[in-house]
Amino acid sequence: MQSEPYVALSAQVTLERRLTTLALNVANMNTIGYRGTGVSFSTYISQKGDKPVAYATAGHDYITRTQGPLIKTDNPLDVAVNGEGWIAIQTPAGTAYTRDGRMRMQANGALQTLNGYAVLDAGGAPILLNPNAGAPIIAKDGMIRQDGRQLGAVGLFQIPSNIKFTRFDNSAVIPDKPATPILDFDANGVIQGHLEGSNVNPVLELAKLMMMSRTFDSVTNATQNTENSLKDAVKTLGDVSSLSACITSPRGMPGSCISPNGFFHISSMARCLSKGLSS
Repeated sequence: MQSEPYVALSAQVTLERRLTTLALNVANMNTIGYRGTGVSFSTYISQKGDKPVAYATAGHDYITRTQGPLIKTDNPLDVAVNGEGWIAIQTPAGTAYTRDGRMRMQANGALQTLNGYAVLDAGGAPILLNPNAGAPIIAKDGMIRQDGRQLGAVGLFQIPSNIKFTRFDNSAVIPDKPATPILDFDANGVIQGHLEGSNVNPVLELAKLMMMSRTFDSVTNATQNTENSLKDAVKTLGDVSSLSACITSPRGMPGSCISPNGFFHISSMARCLSKGLSS
């Protein structure tokens, strides 16, 4: 079996997936709290032939963990997440986690995201403030105070690294494994009056896009060369088959290259070859 087309196909599948994630990252380079998507690939070795053949797997997505830039807003309902924490929000698809710290307080005191999803505390309950008590003070550990009274706390959660996830509305993600509440606020916490920008480096991502595009073209050219080689091989086999039929035909019969006395007819052999080349 010819393995080259399948190896090239596996390479094209991985490159297409990488190009998709790069395009998504570039599209969200200005999205508040967005953390870029990376793809991890591995190699599958097939031992079914005479020689081992390496194929590229489809790979899996992961969330890049670098910190985005801090943006000062001086809005008391804006918080930037520092460290590995995520803010839990209640959505129709279940609990999602975001680093977009833009919040608003409803007339009834409910603390929500800009898109209307309830912000949850460490226990998974919606946070309710006093709408008549003025602007809240939010500490590093997420504790919320109004008029000197503690009314709740913004829950911070840590998402495991070895997860599968889906994107949800803006910069939020929904992991396939449960997130755990953060209890260590030395390296983690929130900063009031700030937001975290996207951690996507647009220059780096655009450079990767160009590199992936050139690599994709190279794989496509290699695939085309393999196809041309196969076509040439089939054509050569067709020529040999025509000559074989000419030689193996009974002596003296029409289409045979051999006379009744056993001599080769060069002109007949030439006709057989020309038929093979034209077919």
